[in-house]
Amino acid sequence: MVKATTHTVIRGGRMIDPGKRQAVAADILIKGDTIAAIGRPKMAAPQDASTIDAQGRLLHAGLVNAHMHSHGGLARGLGDRWTLELLLTAGPWLGGGRTVRDKYLSALLVACEMLLKGCTATYDLMAEFPTPSVDGIDAVARAYSDAGLRAVLAPMTADISFFDAIPGLMDRLPPALRREAEAFRLAPYRASIRQMKKILHGWSYDRALVRPALAPTIPHHCSDPFLAACRDLARDYGVGMHTHVSESKVQVIAGYQRYGTSLTWHLDALGIVGPDFTVAHGVWLDHDDMQLLGDKGASVAHNPGSNMRLGSGLADMRGMLERKVNVGIGTDGASCADNQNMYEAMRLASFASKVQGPDIERWITTDEALHAATLGSARALGFGDDIGRLAPGCKADIVFLELAHPNWMPCNDPVNALVHAEDGTAVHSVMVGGRMVVENRKLLTVDLATLAREVDEVRERLQRATRPAKAVCDRLEKVVGAFCPGLARQPLHIHRYGASHAH
Repeated sequence: MVKATTHTVIRGGRMIDPGKRQAVAADILIKGDTIAAIGRPKMAAPQDASTIDAQGRLLHAGLVNAHMHSHGGLARGLGDRWTLELLLTAGPWLGGGRTVRDKYLSALLVACEMLLKGCTATYDLMAEFPTPSVDGIDAVARAYSDAGLRAVLAPMTADISFFDAIPGLMDRLPPALRREAEAFRLAPYRASIRQMKKILHGWSYDRALVRPALAPTIPHHCSDPFLAACRDLARDYGVGMHTHVSESKVQVIAGYQRYGTSLTWHLDALGIVGPDFTVAHGVWLDHDDMQLLGDKGASVAHNPGSNMRLGSGLADMRGMLERKVNVGIGTDGASCADNQNMYEAMRLASFASKVQGPDIERWITTDEALHAATLGSARALGFGDDIGRLAPGCKADIVFLELAHPNWMPCNDPVNALVHAEDGTAVHSVMVGGRMVVENRKLLTVDLATLAREVDEVRERLQRATRPAKAVCDRLEKVVGAFCPGLARQPLHIHRYGASHAH
C-alpha cells in the first residue's frame, strides 16, 4: 500500500486518451492520493518514489456508479419477472430480518464486486425500515471504508408506503390483505428527519472517501412537508439529494393524479431541483422535464440494465444530453439488476439508444457513454471533476487492464473497446486514491473466501427469518401485478416502451 506522504510513479503503461481515442504511452506521477503529473515514458520522478510496473497494461480512470442500492447485495437473483412495482411489493421480504452486521456484509459484497470490475466510486441509496439508523448507516460507511471504495451514502427514506402512494391500490386489496399492507406503513417523517440529522451531524468518515447525502426515495412516496424538510436538511449540511423520478410509467401516472403535474415540476415547485440534485432513472421524463433539469444544472443517473430488467422502458439519453442535463450511468441494485458491472452498464447505455430508432445521429456514441460513466457520474456524486479522469490534480483512481487479454486483441479504438468489448474480465489491478486495492486480480482489502462463508450463513438465516414476509408478499403481488399494469396502460403523451404499444 502507498503511504499518503510518498510519491509513486507508474511506468510503462498505455493510457486511454478519450479525446484522441488512442492508447498513448505515458508515465503517471502520484503524490499521496493525487495525480501530480503525466508525462512521456521515463519522465523524471523523485528519487524516493516507489515504482509500479505497468508494462502490458492499459490505464483508464476508475468508473463511477451513479446509482445503486447496497442493501440489494444480499438479495441478488431472488426475482425474475418483476416490474418496479412488484419489486417494491417484495421489499419487506427482500430486506427484512437484517442485523447491523448483515447491512455491513451486503455493502461490503457489492463494494468488492465493483472494485474487481473497475469501479472506484458509487452513489448508494441504502434502505432501512422503518427509519434510517445511525448504526446501520455507520455499518455501510465502514464497509466502503474497509474495501477502499469511494461512496456517497444516502439513506433512502419515505413517509408514505408503496400501497398508499399508488392511487386506488390500497382500496383494491381485500380486507385481510389490507391489514397486512397497513403493517408496512412508515414512521412519521419527523422521526426520519431526526435520524438523518443525527447521521449528518455525527459524520466521522473522511469525506474524500465516504460522504453522506439524502434520498427521499420517490416523490409521491413522500409528503410535501417531508420533502421540504429533506431540502432544508440538505442545504443546512451541504449535501446532495437523490430520488427516483419517473422511473416507471406507473410513477408518472400516479404523479399526475396526485399533483396535476409531472414529478419533476412538482419537485421544482418545492425548491428541490438544482446542481446538487440527482434524478434516478428518468425513463419517463418528457422534454419539458429534461429542459427544466438542464436549466437548473441537475443530473440524471441512467440505469439502462435495471430499466430493461424491470420492464420500465428505454430512457431518452439523447434527449437529456440535448437539453444540457448532466447524465451519469449506474447499475442500480443487485436485487433488480443482478450485477454491479459498470462496463456492462456503459454497453447497455449505448445499445439502449440504438434500438429506439433508425436515426444514427440520435444514437449514443461510445465516448458519450464513457463520459457519462466517469465524469458525468462523478458530477452527480458531488465530486466535480476530481475523479472520473486521469489528469494532474485529480485523485489517483486508476484501473489497469491486461492488454494480453482477448478483450483487447487487437487494441484498435480503445474507447469503442472499453464500452463495447470490455466486461471486467481484463481488470488486472485497481488503485483508489494512490492505494492499490486490487493487484494482479486479487482484492487486497477483503478476504473474499471469508466473506463468502459468512454471506452464505446469512443467506440461510435470512431465508428462514423472512419466510412469513415472503408469503405475505406473494399474496400482495397477485393484486399489484393485476392493478399496476392497468395504470401503465393509460394514455400518456410520451412512449418509452420497446414495443409500439403496451399490451
